Amino acid sequence: MNKVELVAAVADQADLPKARAAEIVDAVFATISDALKANQEVRLVGFGTFSTSSRAETTGRNPRTGEAITIPAAISVRFKAGKGLRDHLN
Repeated sequence: MNKVELVAAVADQADLPKARAAEIVDAVFATISDALKANQEVRLVGFGTFSTSSRAETTGRNPRTGEAITIPAAISVRFKAGKGLRDHLN
């Protein structure tokens, strides 16, 4: 499912025009992104938890040349499915 399909599904379920559903979906994504950028955890009970994780700078190898390269530190997003979502899938 892509974003257009998600907006259409939200519009159908909530009986909203697609334009309004798109605004809501964008607002939810922006709010989650802003919270993660502020290093806050987003916990949606029954669905799951979004959190950030820091990765330290490491040294790797270029697979073509074998030359040592530095892989910069980065922040990644983690998602842990909640019990409600796991139960729904199983």
